[in-house]
Amino acid sequence: MTTNTQVQNSKNEKANVKQPIIDVDVHEMLPNLKHIAKYLDQPWKRWVTDTLWGGLRQLPYVQHLDGGVERVDAKPGDGRPAGSDYVLMKQQLLDEYNVEHAILTGLFYPSTMRAQFEFGTALASAYNDYQIKEWLEKDSRFKGSVHINCHEPEKAAYEIDRVGQHPQMVQVLLPIGDFAYGDPRFHPIFEAAQRNGLHIAMHQSTRTTTALDNGYPRYFIEWHSLLPQAFMSQVVSLVCNGVFEKFPNLKCILLEGGFVWIPALMWRLDHNYKSLRREVPWLKRMPSQVIREHFHAATQPIEQPDPKEMLQMVEMIGNDKFLLFATDYPHWDFDDPNTSLPTTFSKELKRKILYDNAKELYGFK
Repeated sequence: MTTNTQVQNSKNEKANVKQPIIDVDVHEMLPNLKHIAKYLDQPWKRWVTDTLWGGLRQLPYVQHLDGGVERVDAKPGDGRPAGSDYVLMKQQLLDEYNVEHAILTGLFYPSTMRAQFEFGTALASAYNDYQIKEWLEKDSRFKGSVHINCHEPEKAAYEIDRVGQHPQMVQVLLPIGDFAYGDPRFHPIFEAAQRNGLHIAMHQSTRTTTALDNGYPRYFIEWHSLLPQAFMSQVVSLVCNGVFEKFPNLKCILLEGGFVWIPALMWRLDHNYKSLRREVPWLKRMPSQVIREHFHAATQPIEQPDPKEMLQMVEMIGNDKFLLFATDYPHWDFDDPNTSLPTTFSKELKRKILYDNAKELYGFK
């Protein structure tokens, strides 16, 4: 994690990264909720303009951070949220850090809705049109994520087909909620992603819950620390339900959930598979092999143990192509590519994480 102070110090020292960077988690934002209305047809447009709709569900916490979850210096200063101004993003991220490709992941996830799913599907389609028109067309360095409403899988597949062939679209965005994506009812989404040559990206969301109580602990620090629980659950669900046996070309990128838990999960899953493989006969390989071949994790928010221990953790994952670099711009725990990777990482490993791995995964030329 890089603080606002560290970001400013990095700028003062002019320690810009020389090599190009591929940032796999950049949050472009809507200027305001009403802004999505111009991309909606009736009757859905009226649901935004003529009602008291307050937007998608928010976390039940007040974060005691400067600027909330946003970097203070990333706010345009005119009331719009951080991440909504292209010029500022261009200056602070693309140009500042020599970002060759920035993969947009948004923060507007209709899959977090608990009701009125037809409205959610319309919102997802409108957001894709907004992303293409107001972000992808402005800068070729931007790559897009197809947003869907997962609760209507067949319509989600139609939406993937509708915009998935756009030359700057590279993945389908699935926010992690309190439902298991390995369930066969979601498989039309994976089929459409594979059909369009897209990967799956999973990102924590306001509907990401923990294992205790009602899913939301008493404090934000607890929720934020326990996010890996939800990521582990999705990995196990996808592997054990045979998603990658059914869709062998599919890759899944885990965004904003850390990665140091990966080795322990592989060990435990392999151990149980040896005893319980009869329950999942469609799973033909050791779970650890499936995870190494089909999953990638973004570095942000990178844990900061002893640098030697971090290197050992990467070695235990057993795949030096597993990690992809992410800044999480414009959020409070932004990771600076100059300073966030451990000093024990070799230049070659850093280059793979900062650039090579994502370039190969997404097929960037």
